[in-house]
Amino acid sequence: MESFLTSLGPSKALAPLEIFFSLCMSFVLGMTIATVYRYTHQGFTYARSFLQTMVLATIVITIMIVAIGNNLARGLGIMGAMAFVRFRTPIRDPRDIIFLFCCLAVGIACGSQVYNVALMGTAFFSFAAFFLMWSPFASRREFEGLLRFLLPPNSDSQNQVDNIFQRFTTHTELVAMREAIQGEVLEYSYSVRLIDPSYKTDLVDALGKLPDISEVSLVMQRTTVEI
Repeated sequence: MESFLTSLGPSKALAPLEIFFSLCMSFVLGMTIATVYRYTHQGFTYARSFLQTMVLATIVITIMIVAIGNNLARGLGIMGAMAFVRFRTPIRDPRDIIFLFCCLAVGIACGSQVYNVALMGTAFFSFAAFFLMWSPFASRREFEGLLRFLLPPNSDSQNQVDNIFQRFTTHTELVAMREAIQGEVLEYSYSVRLIDPSYKTDLVDALGKLPDISEVSLVMQRTTVEI
């Protein structure tokens, strides 16, 4: 009971040099995580303000943990104050949330003066982020695209189209087929997986040389987007 009441009272304040070192450590590690995010980001939601948010959030959390210390009353007071804050900025990429959580965790470690955890956690998190960026982990659809072209019904070029697919692709699947130009031709849409990404031009050129085919187009799927 006595220890519980003690935790509600004032806690020992850190020396100014200790506070400054914790803030410097959180700033450096926050910058490290933000730099890793910058070089591993591959989506379309990149924003300079988000990188600054990660660095500043690390410092803010450090300040909060230093201010709380082992004082339960301060922690409850800060939780009550934070309850009035509403963050309405949407974060679309779950990966961005993980980076932000990492900054908060590092800020907590720095504020608690557990520097070994902060340093090792930042180093391992950075290693994992770079590894996942360089490795093909979780990627299933490299070199895939949507191929579209027009071909008259019952055309003799259909067999030649199949031969071209065998030369340049490892997998083809007919996605859609519909009438175009008042039924004079059929529009084919294929999902194709190329043997090599350099074959996209060769595939389009080979199909374009067929006599009956027209309006050949190939839209490659971005490797950063999994549909």
